[in-house]
Amino acid sequence: MLAFAVRRLMQMIGVMLVVALISFLLFRFVGDPVNQLVGVDTTPEQRAELREQLGLNDPVLVQFARFVGSAARFDFGISYQIKQPVAGLIASRLPATLELSLVSAAFALLVGLPMGVYTGLYPNSMLSRAFMAISLVGVSLPTFLVGILFILVFSVNLGWLPSFGRGETVSLGGFWTTGLLTRSGLVSLILPAVTLGLFQMTLIMRLVRSEMLEVLRTDYIKFARARGLSSRAINFGHALKNTLVPVITITGLQLGSIIAFSIITETVFQWPGMGLLFLQAVQNVDIPIMAAYLLLIAFLFTLINFVVDLLYVMVDPRIRIGGAKA
Repeated sequence: MLAFAVRRLMQMIGVMLVVALISFLLFRFVGDPVNQLVGVDTTPEQRAELREQLGLNDPVLVQFARFVGSAARFDFGISYQIKQPVAGLIASRLPATLELSLVSAAFALLVGLPMGVYTGLYPNSMLSRAFMAISLVGVSLPTFLVGILFILVFSVNLGWLPSFGRGETVSLGGFWTTGLLTRSGLVSLILPAVTLGLFQMTLIMRLVRSEMLEVLRTDYIKFARARGLSSRAINFGHALKNTLVPVITITGLQLGSIIAFSIITETVFQWPGMGLLFLQAVQNVDIPIMAAYLLLIAFLFTLINFVVDLLYVMVDPRIRIGGAKA
């Protein structure tokens, strides 16, 4: 188990170094940082002095090593447009994005898993057909259109839920802010969380349904029925357990996707998270924020994949055996 974890951790570090190189090239070659930091009245001498202060005259390898070291300390420099440390800007937006992403993932898993189990056990029932119709809508419609439709129905026509913003938040420990402890924060979270998690919910439901139908046709399930085991023990003790590995895979990857691609949802609902900050940085060609966002998302992706790999070993010991032989 330890050797398996160390091997995966080394792979994670290698991936992060590759992403850091891409971020560094983006930071270095997409425009001149000096032009973004100074005005039109700046003299050539002042520009040269600023380039020396920023270390832009150093060799490329030295600059890359400095960039990696700074990123490891969560130091991404100063924003070109906002003129504030990028680390502080991301730290102030990170709680909103993680809160939205985790609630969306919980919604997708807690709703999609029971729906998938039910449609797998009772594929011909009317409720199963209704669930499949809902899943078809969730898979087919793009996220921004779903968000706009939700705003039109629940905010404009019915007036039940707010159409933008995060609502009232409270501070926990001075760094983390959350809206889960206030009524307006919870209400404001409903529409963006459902919008962001709808596609993942339908994906999990269809995957669980497909796996359940396949497992229920296997010989060992027929043997369990012949032994007189109860339907509950067969369905949940044997069939559902053997669907967990692909479900863990999809859930882990989709959590990373939710965090990375929350940009659209945050833009539609004006949710003050990292996605909205990144989109504004793209519009203003604010390279430090763009590079920091790329590194942070890559780190979250690799961390989630690392945790998923460890869960594989816990759920299916054959993976650990195969890893030990490799």
